[in-house]
Amino acid sequence: MSNKKSGTRTLLWSVLMSSPGPLVVGLGLISGRSSTQIADFVRRSAELLAIIMSFVIYKITTKNDTCDEIRRKKLERMSNVFVGAMMCIGGTFMIILALTSNHADKGNVIPGLAIAVMGVIANSIFWRKYTRLHQAEPNAILMVQARLYRAKTLVDACVTIALLSVVIVPGSPVSFWLDLIGSLVVALYLIWCGGRTVYEMVGKVTE
Repeated sequence: MSNKKSGTRTLLWSVLMSSPGPLVVGLGLISGRSSTQIADFVRRSAELLAIIMSFVIYKITTKNDTCDEIRRKKLERMSNVFVGAMMCIGGTFMIILALTSNHADKGNVIPGLAIAVMGVIANSIFWRKYTRLHQAEPNAILMVQARLYRAKTLVDACVTIALLSVVIVPGSPVSFWLDLIGSLVVALYLIWCGGRTVYEMVGKVTE
């Protein structure tokens, strides 16, 4: 029971910690036009929706008196497919934005950079937390959250590098290519993780 309570608290903290991200990065887009920053806003918004749904489904499925085994597995699969789909959608939008963005002046990317740096720290903590919780008591939702936060940690590291280059050497070929490549790397990794999650969950339905 303590592990379930810990899982619920961790998911709740995930929602609370992820909520300011889209808002801050979105406000930063008023003065900044980095393709990485735009893509990061789309990605964070999609992930927030996925985390909220995971929290709601986890709350339902861990109440033994209201959810039988068959319904629990069905809800877990639905939640994880949604998480995977949001990762794929976010990655797809990021590729489109990265390839179609043509702004020479990236503007102010400091808000996005600050969020990315904090994201590396916070997401790595959640990654380890979800991994420990899943190891202590295997749960499909916690497993996918560990995968999501592993992806979020690596993605934020790429975003940090890309936006830092824009701050240090704005308007240079180096910042342009790191910004573009950063967006594409982030997008492809998200699509890979999301596609893998959807494939695994759909595969379980046919077993």
